[in-house]
Amino acid sequence: GDSRFNFILLDKNVGKRKAQIVAIRRSSGDLVLNVDSDTTLASDVVTKLALKMQDSAVGAAMGQLVASNRSDTWLTRLIDMEYWLACNEERAAQARFGAVMCCCGPCAMYRRSALLLLLDQYETQLFRGKPSDFGEDRHLTILMLKAGLRTEYIPDAIAATVVPDRLGPYLRQQLRWARSTFRDTLLALHLLPSLDRYLTLDVVGQNLGPLLLALSVLAGLAQLALTATVPWSAVLMIASMTIIRCSVAAFRARQLRFLGFSLHTFINVFLLL
Repeated sequence: GDSRFNFILLDKNVGKRKAQIVAIRRSSGDLVLNVDSDTTLASDVVTKLALKMQDSAVGAAMGQLVASNRSDTWLTRLIDMEYWLACNEERAAQARFGAVMCCCGPCAMYRRSALLLLLDQYETQLFRGKPSDFGEDRHLTILMLKAGLRTEYIPDAIAATVVPDRLGPYLRQQLRWARSTFRDTLLALHLLPSLDRYLTLDVVGQNLGPLLLALSVLAGLAQLALTATVPWSAVLMIASMTIIRCSVAAFRARQLRFLGFSLHTFINVFLLL
């Protein structure tokens, strides 16, 4: 009954991307805010994102994601720390160069004038010859960067989202995200020369890092199977990298709980890879 809101009810479930496009084409404001249905925004999020968007060179901006159900299980606690690292290490570093590579779907603001120019490309993206039905946020961010606009991260714009509390749904989510990362990295490759060299290092590291880690694990398992000896050098290297990363995060966040993120390495090595 509030005249400020217009709810669009589609005849059937056409997927997130097409629903977004319908809403964007019927919108009228200068800015468009995308919020997932399981996400709750802090009261000042819109204000803080809109302030960043006052710069006409900025095409998109995202806030910091936290797990609203963090205290439910050991997995939700790990995912909450994973989100903190993804936002306050990866996105924060990319934002130093005005090129956040993925403005996450749960809380992202876009410039409508730029969106309207990109909607056709966004709507017609194909994956293996079929219309794409995943990775909307990363693809839209890449299109903004291709258009010459900056993408930003605002750490004090807090959005709390529900995260998977069981391994099965979590692994399926991570598989979708991985597919999107590898696919849209190909679209971003020609962008890299126009961005800071750090972004090249970051993108190459994100894509080659898991591959090299997987090769290390396979080589270690092969050594164990063929020679009955433990590859202690590889084990100690992975352990030391894990401890260093978690210690730095605990220091920066001023929270000892990040030392417990070391447990995520087991999920990463034995399941995600």
